[in-house]
Amino acid sequence: MKTQFYILLSLKTPQGFADYGQYFFGNDREAAYELFRQLKGSEDLKDNCLLHIDLMETVDELPVKIKTICCTLEELAFNCKLIAREIFRLKNLEEIA
Repeated sequence: MKTQFYILLSLKTPQGFADYGQYFFGNDREAAYELFRQLKGSEDLKDNCLLHIDLMETVDELPVKIKTICCTLEELAFNCKLIAREIFRLKNLEEIA
């Protein structure tokens, strides 16, 4: 079974964190890790951190959290733009190859 990678967006609510978005990378581990390294945010997950971005992997169809960063709204906007641009680039390169 193939391992799949994706980025999961979540925000803090009174009931806990709620997921609200995902960006899929397919099985390209290197691209997922490299992009996650470029994201703005902090690995210091404080109680007042309201926005999380998680690098996720599916192993035997089960989700596994690899890494999490906390970000501000401004950092989230930058990160979403970066993620969308990178996925667009990767998907278009797949079609050319």
